[in-house]
Amino acid sequence: MIEGHLTTDDAAARLGIARQTLYNLAHTRDDFPKPLRIGRTLLWPAAGLDAWRRKHPARRKPPRGRQEQ
Repeated sequence: MIEGHLTTDDAAARLGIARQTLYNLAHTRDDFPKPLRIGRTLLWPAAGLDAWRRKHPARRKPPRGRQEQ
């Protein structure tokens, strides 16, 4: 693997999202880091993913079954 790059599984885990969500973001968001293609393998820039996450914090869902009153 190339230093500073992550596999698709590692990139998705780092962002806390599913693989398909990673692909969707790469195709629909202009500000999302683009992967490096080596043959059929996609390698994602770790620094670019970290910078994108800082600009777009993860959304937090309220726990299921608990409603605020």
